[in-house]
Amino acid sequence: MTRALVVRALPALVVVVMAVVGPWLAPRDVDATVGIPFAAPSSEALLGGDRLGRDVFSELLHGGWGLILLAAIIAVTVTGLAAVLGSVAALWPRLGVFIERGADLAILLPAVLALLLVVVSWPQSGALGVMLVAIAFGTPYSARVFAAAAAGVAATGYVEAARLSGESPAFLITREMLPNMRELLFTQLGLRFVEGVYIVSTAAFLGLPAELGQSNWAVMVRENASGILLNPWAVVAPSLAIGVVAVSANLFAAALGRREVSRT
Repeated sequence: MTRALVVRALPALVVVVMAVVGPWLAPRDVDATVGIPFAAPSSEALLGGDRLGRDVFSELLHGGWGLILLAAIIAVTVTGLAAVLGSVAALWPRLGVFIERGADLAILLPAVLALLLVVVSWPQSGALGVMLVAIAFGTPYSARVFAAAAAGVAATGYVEAARLSGESPAFLITREMLPNMRELLFTQLGLRFVEGVYIVSTAAFLGLPAELGQSNWAVMVRENASGILLNPWAVVAPSLAIGVVAVSANLFAAALGRREVSRT
């Protein structure tokens, strides 16, 4: 791995490791009270207290794994489905028309509005509902991007030769199309991860999936916003964690895609 890749990956890696092992490294239980509400940072609480006097640092260590895990599942699923659908649209244009229509519908209806509709009509959906909405509305748009890139690949001689030789659709997609779109795959994976972080954070901020817990980073921002002047770290710390993991993961994925292309 080159130094540039390490620089891009390091911030996200640090935050992800913190989110995964944080619950075991936290100095206190997430519900333990250490002082008055919005207390300033001290030796007892490195980042001060939240609105209930709990340790912000301990909450920060507890609050990231659910958000990152859901965002990663959304990113991998959306990218995989979109890559396959985009390849299908390029190889069989008649089917591509339906993919285009799906993308148009997904663009017209904002994902956050769809999320609210799903949660209101299906209150028990929880984190599953958040993932389904993110996948359903992220895949068509991403598939349109893949279809545009796959059209050039489908027109190449080796793909035409494979089609004429009677290769199966699965072979054409997995052996001829996807390997020649590696840079786009990595780029879209990073972008879909950012989108997943945005949707999951928005849902948690609105208090929709209870499974994410009360110490979720987005929930911390919402609940402690009223005391930002008393203890800014109660809001700044979780906000920075969300931003760092989203931006650095996207930069790393894009750089990795360019590296894979340059090696071919």
